[in-house]
Amino acid sequence: MNKSKKRPEQSQAPRLLVDNEYCGAPVSRIKTAGHHSLALRLVPALATLTFAFGANAQSPKPDPALVNLSTGSIPYVITSSGALVRGGYTQCVRTGYWSLEAAKTAKMKDTGKPVGCYCEPELLPTEVCSPPPPAPVAAPAPAPRAEPAPVTPPPPVLTPVPSAEKVNIPSDALFAYDKAEISDIGRDKLTDFSNRIKNINLEVITAVGHADRIGSDSYNQKLSEKRANSVKDFLISQGIPANRVYTEGKGKTQPVTGDTCKHIGPENRRNRKLIDCLGPDRRVELEAVGTRTPTK
Repeated sequence: MNKSKKRPEQSQAPRLLVDNEYCGAPVSRIKTAGHHSLALRLVPALATLTFAFGANAQSPKPDPALVNLSTGSIPYVITSSGALVRGGYTQCVRTGYWSLEAAKTAKMKDTGKPVGCYCEPELLPTEVCSPPPPAPVAAPAPAPRAEPAPVTPPPPVLTPVPSAEKVNIPSDALFAYDKAEISDIGRDKLTDFSNRIKNINLEVITAVGHADRIGSDSYNQKLSEKRANSVKDFLISQGIPANRVYTEGKGKTQPVTGDTCKHIGPENRRNRKLIDCLGPDRRVELEAVGTRTPTK
């Protein structure tokens, strides 16, 4: 029965598969990778099989080597698992679609070499099947002998010395008269003070508020305490730890004007001349105590 069929393009050529359990079965058991029967259509493959098996009358045997099925047309008979089938003389069995190019293109799964190198190495160039060994790696040059590092004497130990920053800021420069809110000018002065004390290892800051003699004792005491606490809050906002700042109010008990402002008129808030004279008594005394490490 001589039915002719147009041979497929090389890139779509079927691979001849032989099921492991039917390696010695009649031709009707041989299948392509697309599972279509090739009982009467594989005349070239059958001729190759007859040549390989005829003298010995031995069944083809699957080889443990596997072919990478994704590398193109397979020019040799393989099992459904991708193993090469060898004939009676342990040769790979060519299919009717064998070509030297296909033997170069199809690859083995484990080594990546062409299938032809495994089945018929004598047909392929030596450099294809046995690439030259990598060039020898030159031995690294011996490392230069390291000279001992010069011994550097340790730097002298700098002993911290006690330090104190003390400043008297008039309340008129910090607060409006009879107020406890810090003015813009007062903020600038306190910012300068906080920057100065950041250079010392701070131990404690004391803020002591004072008032002038105008008004009752209790009123001036509370006013001096409020002003000291306002200063503390501002210093904390500048990064000074809260547990390092202590406040105290002295009221009008520690004036610094002495007898300078006597006989200036009535002792009340409407006497502007007296209020201006008593300005030095309205103050906040700030003192920061700590240690300073001397520079080299």
